[in-house]
Amino acid sequence: MHASDPTAAKVLPAADPSRWRILALLGVAQLMLIVDVTVVAIALPDMQADLGLDRTTVAWVASIYALVFGGLMLLGGKAADILGPRRVVLAGLTVFIAASLLAGLAGSGEMLLLARALQGVGAAAMSPAALSVIVRTFTGPELTRALGVWSALGGAGAAVGVLLGGLLTAGPGWPWVFFINVPVGILLLIGLLRSVRPLPGSGGRVDVVGAALVTAATGAAVYGLAAAGDDGWLSASTLIAFCVALVGYALFAWRIRSTDAPLIQPAMLRRGSVVRGLGLIFVAAALMISVFFLGSFSLQQLHGFTALETGLSFLPVAAGSILGATLGGRIIPRWGVRAVSVTGLLITAAGLAAAAGIFSMTVLIVGTSVAGFGVGAVFVAAAGSMFSAVEPTEAGVASGALSTFHEFGAAAGVSAVSSVAAAALMSPGFAAFAPGYWFAAAVALLAGLASLVWRPRLG
Repeated sequence: MHASDPTAAKVLPAADPSRWRILALLGVAQLMLIVDVTVVAIALPDMQADLGLDRTTVAWVASIYALVFGGLMLLGGKAADILGPRRVVLAGLTVFIAASLLAGLAGSGEMLLLARALQGVGAAAMSPAALSVIVRTFTGPELTRALGVWSALGGAGAAVGVLLGGLLTAGPGWPWVFFINVPVGILLLIGLLRSVRPLPGSGGRVDVVGAALVTAATGAAVYGLAAAGDDGWLSASTLIAFCVALVGYALFAWRIRSTDAPLIQPAMLRRGSVVRGLGLIFVAAALMISVFFLGSFSLQQLHGFTALETGLSFLPVAAGSILGATLGGRIIPRWGVRAVSVTGLLITAAGLAAAAGIFSMTVLIVGTSVAGFGVGAVFVAAAGSMFSAVEPTEAGVASGALSTFHEFGAAAGVSAVSSVAAAALMSPGFAAFAPGYWFAAAVALLAGLASLVWRPRLG
C-alpha cells in the first residue's frame, strides 16, 4: 500500500510498550552522530598544535567522517533490511564507541584519520537502522509524532556540536570531544539491548558491487560539493570529483536494473512521494547548514563573538528547529505533507529575508531562529512523505536514501552560500554576507512554490 498519508501505511499487531523509551534512546544516539559532524570544528586548532598536523590533514579530520558517513548509509540501510535493524543498530553503535575511544587516544594524524573514518562506518550503519526501528515500532499518528522528534535532532545537532565543542575544548581538552561518546554510548547500548525487541530481516544478500559503486559515487559527490566551496565550481578538484560521481551513479543505475538483488529497487525511486521526500530533505539540510555557516562567520567576524558565544547564539535556532519539527509531526495527520512543507519553506524564506535585509545582530538571530522553525517542519514533512510510500521491509534502505540526501544537501548548501557570499567579501560590513542570506531565502521561496504546485504521482 502506498498512500499519501504517512500515518496510514503500516499496521503493527500491538503497540510496543517501550516505544517512547526506544525513541528517546535512539534519538540521543542520532544526536550524538550529528553532533560529531560539527563538534570537531572548534577543536581543530588544538588538535593541530598537539599532534603537529599539516593543513591538509586538518581538513581531512573535519571531512572524512562526513564522507564515510554519507557514502555508506545506503549500504547500512540495506543491511538493516536484510539482517534486521536491531542487529545493525547495536553493531553500528559498538563500532562508533570503539572508534571514538581510538580518536581520543590518537597520538598521530594517521591514527586520528583512521578513527574518524571508523566513526563514519559506525554512524552509517546505526543511523538508517535506527530510523528503520522507529518506522517499524510506531504506527498511526504516533509515527508522525515520532518522526517529528527524530527530525528535530537534525537541526539541533549542529548547534549543540558547536557549543559542546567549545565547552570541552576549553575545559578538559580536545580528546574529550571524542571521549564523551564512550560513556554515553555504553549507556545507550545497554538501554537498547534491554528495550528494542528483535525485528526480523528480509534475508538475502548485499549486492557488494552495487554497494561499492554507490559508496564511491556518493563519497565523490560529497567531496566535490565541499571542494566547490573551497576551490570554486570550476576547479580541477571539483570537476574531477563530479565526473567520478556521475560515472559511478551511471554504473549504479545500470547495476540495480541488471542484478537480481539490487541495493535499492528501481521502482522505489519512481514513487512520487519518495522523490518528494528526497527533494525536501535535500533542500532542508542545505538551508539549515547555510544558516549555521553564514551565522558562524558573521557573528565571529563582524560582531567579535568567540566560538563559544557563537554556539550559545545558535541555541535559539536549534530550539526553533525542534519546535518546528515537533509541531509539524503533530499536524501532518490533519494538514498533510504538502501543506506542512509549503508552510515551512515560506516561513524559512521570510526569516532568511529578514536576516538579509535588516543589518542588526538581534534581527539576525531572531530571523535565523524563525528560519530554523520552518526548516524543522520541512524535515518532518520529508520523512513523512518518504515513509508514506515504503513498506516496513524497505524502511532501512529508505532511511539510508533519506540520510544520504541529507548529507548531499548539507554539502551543497555550504558550497553554494560560500560561493555566493565570497563574491562580496571584499566590501566591509554585513553587506558581505547579505547575498548569502538572500540566496538561501530565494531557494526556500522557490522550493516552497514548487512544493505547492507539484502533486506527486502516487504508487
